Amino acid sequence: MSNTSINRLKTVSDLHRYNQLPPPEHPLISLLDYGKIQPTPVNNELRWIQSFYSISIKRNVTGKYRYGQQSYDFDEGLMTFFSPEQVISVQLIDQDASTNQPSGLILAIHPDFFFGTSLARNIKKYPFFNYSVREALFLSEKEENIINGILQNIKAEYQANLDQFSQQIIINQLELLLNYSERFYQRQFLTRKISNHQILDRLEEFLGDYFDSEEVINNGLPSVHEIAQNLNLTADYLSSMLKSLTGQTTQQHIHNKLIEKAKVRLSTTNLSVSEIAYELGFEHPQSFSKLFKSKTKQTPLQFRTSFN
Repeated sequence: MSNTSINRLKTVSDLHRYNQLPPPEHPLISLLDYGKIQPTPVNNELRWIQSFYSISIKRNVTGKYRYGQQSYDFDEGLMTFFSPEQVISVQLIDQDASTNQPSGLILAIHPDFFFGTSLARNIKKYPFFNYSVREALFLSEKEENIINGILQNIKAEYQANLDQFSQQIIINQLELLLNYSERFYQRQFLTRKISNHQILDRLEEFLGDYFDSEEVINNGLPSVHEIAQNLNLTADYLSSMLKSLTGQTTQQHIHNKLIEKAKVRLSTTNLSVSEIAYELGFEHPQSFSKLFKSKTKQTPLQFRTSFN
């Protein structure tokens, strides 16, 4: 555990001061040039909690970032999304003079900027704000140009003479940026088929082993969070990836594996429905029967009878 103190950044102005930048042009939203920030590390480490959202594109960053419980080396261009009240830390590494200098953009938006707008209600629907840094978005050059263009539009709008249209125009640009980001994540899920299918194989293996072990009797059904931890992913990223690949969430995969195991027991053993329910982690057989029927359109006994 690091002994570096955690800085509390409550406002966009705090972020500017922390990075030794001039005050922001707008109190609630700012686009920072990553190449110009100059934070003051303690023991070559930075740690902070911010009370605002930030969206970043970074290149040639030599530090090791940690966001929540995950870490990532930024040795190529990546896009990340940080939500409020997460601990962010950076372990700095001496910059080699022969390497390219860090560059990129950081958009900071305080939640107060969304107040009374559609984005205040909708921002939580974007799951990537809960992804870990290691699940960052890899952008193609074309995609990066699109994102950078939107970021510059936002900056141009808050730098202009503000009027009654300014906030909504910026909100529209933010929603456009988030929708493009969601599209690009879907592309990433599909273009990384090999690694993603390996994750799917590991998920199937984990569920198979779990339902065949005593653990399911002792602990009940595995949670989405437990499975994601076992796969070294966040729960939101795992569900998003599975939804893209298979059309089903992690919870649906858990239920599918459970029904598969239940069908084997019903068709090959003389165990009662209550005994099978108990073996599959259900405290109440009625809950098992209800789930089984919702998935198969048959009760467990009707399914068993069909094999006799």
